[in-house]
Amino acid sequence: MANPAHGVQANDAASVAKVDMKLEIVVIPVSDVDRAKEFYARLGWRLDADYDNGKDYRVIQFTPPGSGCSVIFGKNVTGAAPGSAQGLYLIVDDIEAARKNLLGHGVSVSEVFHGGGEVYAGSDEPYLFGRIRVNGADPEHRSYRSFASFRDPDGNGWLFQEITTRLPGRIDATATTFASANNLASAFRRAEAAHGEHEKRIGQRDANWPDWYAAYMVAEQEGRELPQ
Repeated sequence: MANPAHGVQANDAASVAKVDMKLEIVVIPVSDVDRAKEFYARLGWRLDADYDNGKDYRVIQFTPPGSGCSVIFGKNVTGAAPGSAQGLYLIVDDIEAARKNLLGHGVSVSEVFHGGGEVYAGSDEPYLFGRIRVNGADPEHRSYRSFASFRDPDGNGWLFQEITTRLPGRIDATATTFASANNLASAFRRAEAAHGEHEKRIGQRDANWPDWYAAYMVAEQEGRELPQ
């Protein structure tokens, strides 16, 4: 018998849990819509929509390269204070390349930094990993640990976060995908470097390198142990 408090029968729970829920839109509050539009266009993001009813409503949508989620802003699309959106993460597989890309578009962006441990007193910003900014990329070049930040004209805060290997369970093992040609090329370069070490270990050329590359790239995305 169904429990009214849960709304579904027990044998329906599994099918409900399998429904895809894809984050589609993040709303950011701005004070000057045209100024914000110019800024996000300058980032090289794709303009998907600019709808204005000519009275009291306007909505603009942009999508970052390779992203499945878009951002919208405009007039009467949110009650949040302009500039109050903070800790907006953009995931990249090469933090230095991402930073140089923004600088090339004339956008001010911080130097690359990493978190300085679990320090709470005197934190730079409470949503930062490690709370304290330490100059330079993570010394061990670990995924999730290197950042760079920038702000839009209203002060909404964005963070680049470098991720090359996902933690276990973060990727659907049945679907290996790459968001862009650049991401795929970067994965090939990492596989090439690792395969070079593999050939040194076995002491000969590995004629089966395509399969080795494929296994490496899939394992890297899924966060599994990498082939040696």
